[in-house]
Amino acid sequence: MSFEFSIILNNINYIGTMFLFVIGLYTVLTHPNLIKKIIGINIMETAIFLFFISIGYVQGGEAPIIDPLTGEQLFINPLPSAMILTGIVVTVSITAFALSLIVKIHQAYGTIELDEINKIRSVEANE
Repeated sequence: MSFEFSIILNNINYIGTMFLFVIGLYTVLTHPNLIKKIIGINIMETAIFLFFISIGYVQGGEAPIIDPLTGEQLFINPLPSAMILTGIVVTVSITAFALSLIVKIHQAYGTIELDEINKIRSVEANE
C-alpha cells in the first residue's frame, strides 16, 4: 500500500483552504475577545476566497482573451475572480461595521471581553 504525494500536491489549495477555515473557526469559538473573533471571521472569509479562486483555475488554461488566429483554447473561468472582488468589498464593509460596533460596546461596558460583558449584563438584569 503506497501513499502518493501527488494527491496532496494536486489538492494543496483545497487542503490550505480547509486549514485556514479551521483556524478561523477555532479562533471564533475559543476566544472571548471580540476583536479576535472578528479576525477569526476574516480568516474564514479568506479561506472561502481561496476556495473559489481555486475552483476557477484550470490547469494549462489561459486568460479568457479570444484570439481569432489561435482558435479555440482552454480558458480559465473569470467568474470566480469577479465574484471574489465583490466578496472582498462586502468583507471590508462588514469588518468596518463590526469594529465600529466593538467601539460602541467598549464605550458602554468598558471592555471587549465577552465573558466580562455577560457578567455585567447579568448583574444589571438582576438589579
